[in-house]
Amino acid sequence: MNQVVDFHRGIPFFTNWNPNFNSLTIPSQKSCFFRPNRTVYKLKRRSRSILFSSPVSKPVGKSEHSLVEKDPVCDGGQFTAFPHIQSLRNFPKEELFGKVVLVRFDAVILLHGNLSPPANAFSTIKYLYEAGAKVILVGSWNESTTSNESVAGFLSSNLEIEVVPVHSDVENSKKTSSILLLENLFGFKEERANCSKFAKELAYGVDIIVNDAFSESHRVLASTVGIARYSYAYIAGFYFEECLYKLKKIMETTEKPYFAIIGGGNFADKADALRFLVSKCDGVIFVGRMAFQIMHALGIRVPMKLLELGALKEAVSIVEYAKSRNIPLVFPKDVWCIEDRVPKKMEVFSVNSILEGWQPVDIGPRSLEEMILLLSGCKKIVWIGPLRFSSSKQDKGETFKLAEAVGTLSSCTTTYVGKMEFEKLQGKSTFFLNDNVLRSAAVVWEALQERNLPGLMALDRAYPFTVDWGVSYSDPTRPLVVDIGSGNGLFLFGMASTRKDMNFLGLEMNAKLVDRCLDDVRQLGIRNVHFITTNATSTFWSIVSSYPGELVLVSIQCPNPDFNKPENRWRMLQRSLVEAITNMLISGGQVFLQSDIKAVAVRMKNEFIEYGKGKLVISEHSESNNSIEWLKENPFGVPSDWENHVLDRGNPMYRLLLTKVES
Repeated sequence: MNQVVDFHRGIPFFTNWNPNFNSLTIPSQKSCFFRPNRTVYKLKRRSRSILFSSPVSKPVGKSEHSLVEKDPVCDGGQFTAFPHIQSLRNFPKEELFGKVVLVRFDAVILLHGNLSPPANAFSTIKYLYEAGAKVILVGSWNESTTSNESVAGFLSSNLEIEVVPVHSDVENSKKTSSILLLENLFGFKEERANCSKFAKELAYGVDIIVNDAFSESHRVLASTVGIARYSYAYIAGFYFEECLYKLKKIMETTEKPYFAIIGGGNFADKADALRFLVSKCDGVIFVGRMAFQIMHALGIRVPMKLLELGALKEAVSIVEYAKSRNIPLVFPKDVWCIEDRVPKKMEVFSVNSILEGWQPVDIGPRSLEEMILLLSGCKKIVWIGPLRFSSSKQDKGETFKLAEAVGTLSSCTTTYVGKMEFEKLQGKSTFFLNDNVLRSAAVVWEALQERNLPGLMALDRAYPFTVDWGVSYSDPTRPLVVDIGSGNGLFLFGMASTRKDMNFLGLEMNAKLVDRCLDDVRQLGIRNVHFITTNATSTFWSIVSSYPGELVLVSIQCPNPDFNKPENRWRMLQRSLVEAITNMLISGGQVFLQSDIKAVAVRMKNEFIEYGKGKLVISEHSESNNSIEWLKENPFGVPSDWENHVLDRGNPMYRLLLTKVES
């Protein structure tokens, strides 16, 4: 049989109102306000990741509300869960009409020779255009082979919609009904440097950005990462979402036996990813040059020219890890080789007896037969890497036959990852379809090394659960008040105690504070206040949009800017949050802003006025002679926790009320 590092016998199976409120005394605690960094947040010098409270589907108990959201792809292991992102599929279609939408399309996929692109790669663009959006396309491709004009022609032909290349005067070009194609990003060094100025210029005049460039998601680019700060919404397109789904499926280990088949080389660079696969799979088969690194680690004689520098230590580590898990590592027993001097001459050799002057180019016939037998009982297989044993064009096609045999297995889910000469394979076999192929191998290798994908992490977050408002509130049709950065809930508990005709929702990043607030809600039996652990900057819309009642008030009180990091100082409010609040408030609804730092209060006011697009005005009692007159008293009579602390010190608070008016 095949040479298998077999550590066991057999294969394992595995609104416009201004009420007066009475204050409620609750011990004060500094509120933890949201941070706009979409991946990692700092709170009092401690690093933490985005947390979500468990969904409310029944009365919340101590053991339930304190849970941190767990992604099913984790399987209880160390792998970081994929973030729950906003996607075009879940974005309200009516919000697209009349909006300027920039699509970062995946040129690697769309412009790959004569290769048939996935349907979803075009569906994103068509959907946006048919929804009434003004669509602008931008991408990066090898400019030495393809001009902007030829790309525009290719896209026009496939979309059956005119795509016009634009080199300048983009603003005037927006007046046309055609889809616009911006200049190729390939030659711009600012793109690769993630230049914020360049990103801002790309997003100028754009309302929504859709990222469909999944194959670029492992890179930090201005068009996929830096641009996230400069739009109302930054969401995933249909193709991006499809690829992310396939990537998640690779990480899942619910179907067993689960085997990975690995082709290609560069063992040392991919060692962390291979270690992850060994930790999740029930067996790993090597069908490329990596196989010789495993053989070397086992003491099998291997020609020096087949060994990779720095691979031995990593290979030994992986062999030992597989042994500790009692899973097989499989490599070919025989290989087809070509003679260096006579390339057309081919012979089969045992892997430990390859003659000098001969080069392995394919797995041998016995290896093919035995590998197929080994995989016959699998329920899930992932093939990562080329369907060739080597880069040589001279082979017997045995590796391809193995891939084809894997595709015929009944009751087995198979995913092929990589380019794999896909164009030719589609003509040879019906088993290689867009549905079971993920072409972005570099992205997959990065994810398997348990590294964050910058292009993915930059996307807007979606709250991962459906909130059962009927459980959260006794009457979910009442007007809703939302406090962003609710801290220990002092403000909301005070409001809820006097206004039984309204519901109150606190959005807070600090999970411990939310746990305490939910404990109080449960113990006191309050049915008109609720708290959720989340980053409101990116999840506000996805949470509040499902609420059946009207949004009448949003408060943002005492955000805590990090003055030690000037570049982050004013990123407490982002355009996406301001516009979401503005759009969701009813006419006459209000925004209450306050801070003990005047510069912060002024900045918040300016952000809401700018991004409110004329829909938000300063309430009359907050304005005097066209200048701000800060409110001397809290208009609701209910202080927040930090507000109490500031007033106790004798320091001023800078308060402001904004009201939504009909535009």
